[in-house]
Amino acid sequence: MHYRGSCHCGKVAFEVEGELGGAVRCNCSICSRKGALLWAVPHRKLRLLAWGDDLGRYTFGKGGIAHRFCRTCGIHPFAEDVGEGSERSAYVNINCLDDIDLGVVSVIDFDGRSA
Repeated sequence: MHYRGSCHCGKVAFEVEGELGGAVRCNCSICSRKGALLWAVPHRKLRLLAWGDDLGRYTFGKGGIAHRFCRTCGIHPFAEDVGEGSERSAYVNINCLDDIDLGVVSVIDFDGRSA
């Protein structure tokens, strides 16, 4: 399926292709604070439509994941592996997708705090 999403103000917009079979609720220090429900997709399936200077980047710990956010409204629409290559993943915050019924999406808890 094809999905569109954005931050709250719309300055960071994207589309993603794939089957949304479920999402992950991670309890690491950043995911738990921002309340993200993450859907992992191959990075090539995520396409940015709008970003400009509004797309911020935050990394912490080992720096393996770039948490992306809108510098205007502060919403975190996705994160991405920082490595290069075809095996990279993007982690879409499904709360930022248009026309999603969150009540029917199965959510799996992940202990990112211990990882």
